[in-house]
Amino acid sequence: MNRPRIAALVLTAALVTGACGSDPDRQLAGLDLIDPVSDPDRQLVGYRREPAPVVGGLSLPDLTNPGADLSLQAGPEHLLVIYFGYTNCPDFCPTTLSDLRLATRRMDEDLAARVDVAMVTIDPERDLAVLPDYVTSFFADGHALGTDDDNLLAQAAGPFGVAYNIEQTPDGVTEVSHTTALYAVDDSGQLALTWPFGVAIDDLAADLTQLLESSSE
Repeated sequence: MNRPRIAALVLTAALVTGACGSDPDRQLAGLDLIDPVSDPDRQLVGYRREPAPVVGGLSLPDLTNPGADLSLQAGPEHLLVIYFGYTNCPDFCPTTLSDLRLATRRMDEDLAARVDVAMVTIDPERDLAVLPDYVTSFFADGHALGTDDDNLLAQAAGPFGVAYNIEQTPDGVTEVSHTTALYAVDDSGQLALTWPFGVAIDDLAADLTQLLESSSE
């Protein structure tokens, strides 16, 4: 039986269709750290939406803190980086989270400490029990967000422009398509920046650094 679930607002260019086919420390990662961005004319690689959607009034159950909800808004002078995906994704989701982890390790440690991470599952039927372990395998203090309320999930995904679809094929295979972008929400609850899948790690680190520095001015 087919059981499609589709979010309302679709960013066509960001939607990927079809089935998605020991943690090194900063010193052992072999990475050059990103210096604080001093060029006032540097252009952000991620893109802004005008007007910026306000998502801070939204919240979802925080599976890493049972019984609590997490507001989709960063803490003071922090950024909340949010990804919508699912744990059975073999490519886009782990690649994005791995790239984000590496990006934070290329940042100044004080700035990186102001980046909070949350992953929202778009496949709650399979993910609610396992998502906390999945997220914390990338970020020890990351937030695993999920709900089996389809309407609540769609309400949270809509303002970001996230689209997703899950259905069963006649032979019992679960096929998933979903928007693969990564989102930064600021401490006012606005969607500050969106990165398409595949953004370079250095660019992601530099964008995060620039956003955090500008919020401290």
